[in-house]
Amino acid sequence: MQHSEMEAKVQSGKGFIAALDQSGGSTPKALKGYGVEDGSWSNDEEMFGLIHQMRSRIITSPAFTGDKVIGAILFERTMDGDIDGKPVPDVLKARGVVPFIKIDKGLEDEANGVQLMKPMPELDALLSRAKGLGVFGTKERSVINLANREGIAAIVRQQFEVARQVLAADLVPIIEPEVNIKSPERAEADRILLEEIAKALDALSGDDKVMLKLSIPSEAGLFQPLVDHPRVLRVVALSGGFSRPDACRELARNPGMIASFSRALLEDLRHGMSGEEFDGALGGAIDDIYRASMEKVAA
Repeated sequence: MQHSEMEAKVQSGKGFIAALDQSGGSTPKALKGYGVEDGSWSNDEEMFGLIHQMRSRIITSPAFTGDKVIGAILFERTMDGDIDGKPVPDVLKARGVVPFIKIDKGLEDEANGVQLMKPMPELDALLSRAKGLGVFGTKERSVINLANREGIAAIVRQQFEVARQVLAADLVPIIEPEVNIKSPERAEADRILLEEIAKALDALSGDDKVMLKLSIPSEAGLFQPLVDHPRVLRVVALSGGFSRPDACRELARNPGMIASFSRALLEDLRHGMSGEEFDGALGGAIDDIYRASMEKVAA
């Protein structure tokens, strides 16, 4: 797929974006969920090798194609790796799936009710490498725990600063200011975030467009102005700790939003499954998430 083909698929394709981007800190938890217990590796290289095997199994499954999976967000090591001797981004594109790369390096300690992203001093080099590998876009995550306008404004400001750096590298950013779904101030945080993002979108220059990855709002349809904004290619939803049935039910109440699930996509997969069992479980999850993304219900 060429860049124009990838952009068209991201903007109007039917399906969802898979999040396969667990990083160093979350990899042990992801492996445990997959049935690989702590102690199955003796160093980071072995640990990352095991998670790469899991991701390779997912990506090469007959269930994982561009028919229902629009794109996949990769961890940096996965992007740099290969499957059967071919670069992972090329394998994805051959299956009709648009590759993205997670670029953030984790979160700062909470201040003003939010967690900003840690500095990314090597971002330009990473963006250049990603572009050279044929990656379409990036994803960067920060977290909102409380409805603190100063904190949320700082989150949005930082996210759009990084987004402009990504756009300058001729990649498309997925901006992810996650609202903690367990926050006691979730509904108000959603509303403040909507206002701050709308202002930042209106301030973009030229023909710049971004994507948004947002927690499913507590009020169904709240983010419709962002879905409809001319500067937004697509609004995708994270599962945010919901089980897949709950995430799918909530997502289906939000027109225009499609999924970008991680744990909710992978929760039924186990290391010890046969090929038929694995493909069946993955296919079932993909079908559920596809329907929630494409077939909406009244709020």
